[in-house]
Amino acid sequence: MAYPLRPTDLRPAPPHVALPADTLRWTCPLETIPAETTEGVEPVEGIIGQERAIKALQMGVELVGPGYNVFVCGLSGTGKATTIQTILEKIQLPCTPPEDLCYVHNFRDEDRPTLLRFPAGQGARFRDELAEAIGVLRQRIPRALEEDEYLKKRQSIIDEYGRREAETFEAFSQTIAPDGFVLGRVQEGQVVHPEILVKIEDKAVMIGDLGEAVQAGTITEEQAEALVEKYRAHREVLQGLFRAGLQLSREYQKLVADHEKMFVSVMVQLVFTEMFELFPDAKVAEYLALLIDHVLANLDLFRERGQGEDEPDLTMYEVNLVIDNEGVDGCPVIIETAPSYTNLFGTIERQQDTQGFWFTDFTRIKAGSILRAQGGFLVLNAADVLSEPGVWRALQRVLIYRKLDIQALDLITQQTASAIKPESIDLNLKVILIGNNEIYGLLMAYERDFKKIFKVKADFDYEMPNTELAVHQYAALIRKLVSDEGLKHFDNTAIAAVVEYGARRSDSKDKLTTQFSVIADIVREAHYWCRKNSNRYVMAEHVHKAIDEMRERHGLFEDKMQEMIDREVMLIDVEGERVGQINGLAVYGGDRFDFGKPSRITAAVGAGEAGIINIEREAHMSGSTHDKGVLILTGYMRETFAQRQPLALSASLSFEQSYSGIDGDSASSTEIYALLSALSGIPIRQQYAVTGSVNQKGDIQPIGGVNEKIEGFFDVCRKRGLTGMQGVLIPVQNVADLMLRTDVVDAVRAGRFRIYAVRRIEEGIEILTGVEAGSRDEEGNFEAGTVFGLAAARLKELLAVSRKRRAKK
Repeated sequence: MAYPLRPTDLRPAPPHVALPADTLRWTCPLETIPAETTEGVEPVEGIIGQERAIKALQMGVELVGPGYNVFVCGLSGTGKATTIQTILEKIQLPCTPPEDLCYVHNFRDEDRPTLLRFPAGQGARFRDELAEAIGVLRQRIPRALEEDEYLKKRQSIIDEYGRREAETFEAFSQTIAPDGFVLGRVQEGQVVHPEILVKIEDKAVMIGDLGEAVQAGTITEEQAEALVEKYRAHREVLQGLFRAGLQLSREYQKLVADHEKMFVSVMVQLVFTEMFELFPDAKVAEYLALLIDHVLANLDLFRERGQGEDEPDLTMYEVNLVIDNEGVDGCPVIIETAPSYTNLFGTIERQQDTQGFWFTDFTRIKAGSILRAQGGFLVLNAADVLSEPGVWRALQRVLIYRKLDIQALDLITQQTASAIKPESIDLNLKVILIGNNEIYGLLMAYERDFKKIFKVKADFDYEMPNTELAVHQYAALIRKLVSDEGLKHFDNTAIAAVVEYGARRSDSKDKLTTQFSVIADIVREAHYWCRKNSNRYVMAEHVHKAIDEMRERHGLFEDKMQEMIDREVMLIDVEGERVGQINGLAVYGGDRFDFGKPSRITAAVGAGEAGIINIEREAHMSGSTHDKGVLILTGYMRETFAQRQPLALSASLSFEQSYSGIDGDSASSTEIYALLSALSGIPIRQQYAVTGSVNQKGDIQPIGGVNEKIEGFFDVCRKRGLTGMQGVLIPVQNVADLMLRTDVVDAVRAGRFRIYAVRRIEEGIEILTGVEAGSRDEEGNFEAGTVFGLAAARLKELLAVSRKRRAKK
């Protein structure tokens, strides 16, 4: 086949009509705005456009039962956290009044601190009352132990003990006297104890000194041996008396202690009488009874101290108020923005003493957000929870067993000074986890307990229907921002401009975005430009200025790409004709705005049987979606041209000057056009750019980012100079999504730019080449002089070449 073909050889395509300018952008009618300015609009009080999510969320928080926690899905900026907080604070639930929680010393097992519960506000009172009672005891017990009545009775007990001890040893002394012994006392170190002494010449000596007496001739050796024998016998008796004396001492010490207890017990009981009345809970009463017993058993802690003596440690009588709900009205709503293990579950702090040893006790138990949300709701960010060490597993256990065990998380040292294990706390709260659908899907797939503990999913939509009610809600939202932040009032043109921006953000004329954080930014910045210009009201021009300035601030990447196209570093043609070459359109993600730019796609065809080769795939630069698009393209070529003969060719497709990878199937129709041009030899008009995916039957399918793609090619053409022949081909389904910039709409209205909506490959190839696509005749052959006819003829030639090669082999 000879190239290029003469125009007379080709059948001209029928005319195709471009879209009128009125279909390229939706304009908000001013009559739908509820007032001339926001001064006449009531501020919004509810949540806009999230009826489905609100219904699910409300059911989740109202439904009582295990596992009815809520996972909230949605894009950022749709007001999830604000919505949740508003709903939870306004919802009227039969909420159980939150309790105060205290940890106290366990007098039975000091390693297991006891949990006491009090009505809200009573925990602090119990702590203060107990501290006051201990303070009173510290004053009164020493005084009581100095009263004459106590001292007389104590002295009488001591005297009785002394008398009985003296009588015992006096009787023993008389027993040993006939044998030449006397009873004395000797001191060994700090201890004084009774000892049997030998009386020699009116002197009492130790039994060990008899050797000296023998040498001095005072006694004979035989007399010394006899004395030692008698000493041993008497010594055994003395030891028995000594043991009996110790027992007697313990008995009288007990009598003294019992006397002390009896003397102060009435006073101690009186000190705590009022506390028993103020706090009638059985567990609190049991704790107070144990505390009183401990005080009476440890009265030495309350005695007067002399100078230089350390103050007694009375920590065991303190109260650790871990949760104080005094003043809390209704269900608590806690939004934890930093859900670390300690912040969420609490911890047991440790302290180091002067010798470097770590220690802890019940007073160092600290509560986390879970306890602060007890009886109410805890709101967490799923990504933060999953990224914090140890948090997700611990949260699962807490929600499954509905119990909290406060413990320290020693991630670094793994050393614990104490084995204290505080009493478990029964939980009654709902957790609301905020995340996206990706996280939700992963948790559902890989966490078997997830569906048991998060039974409710609340989906926040990123868009809502564009209705007159929605326009009113946008106006009410603007009014709320004006009132809350002291902004200038918006007139109806400015409100309409904000609504139109909401439609543009949703990529549809029939929808408005619910990413209200973005809308709020535009409102604030429009107010800024209004104030800059000293206008009374914010008008549409200020809104447009805010949008333009925001694009300018975040448009460096876009400008750099445009600069490369202008300098022809990136090769793009917007005039002329080329065989097998076409302008595709791609969307690039900026840091705030997406933008579109054209890219050159080429197709090369030759004899062989390799089929259609995706160069990006071979270079490992193609995503799975783009690979699928090329396979669908192959299916279309097989459906169209290989019904009577094999599809024998070697063709390659490439995104020229692409260095960062390609994904998506929105260029699949574009690649078909380039391949048809390469097969037929009919050049494609470079004044057009194309977007749209395709199925195997040749139907054009809608794509995303249509506005950005059109504007990207328009900007390139405007830089080169608009000729009136340039334009973009888009899927017909995307016409409803068009919210183009006003300069693009104005250029179309003036006949300087065109936008075509196509349904099938046949329509697109005719616009791009000006040649009829072609259809099959009665014999099943494509008409001569058409794109498909020439392509089919070329495929036959390629098949013949392939068969000749095989025959030679």
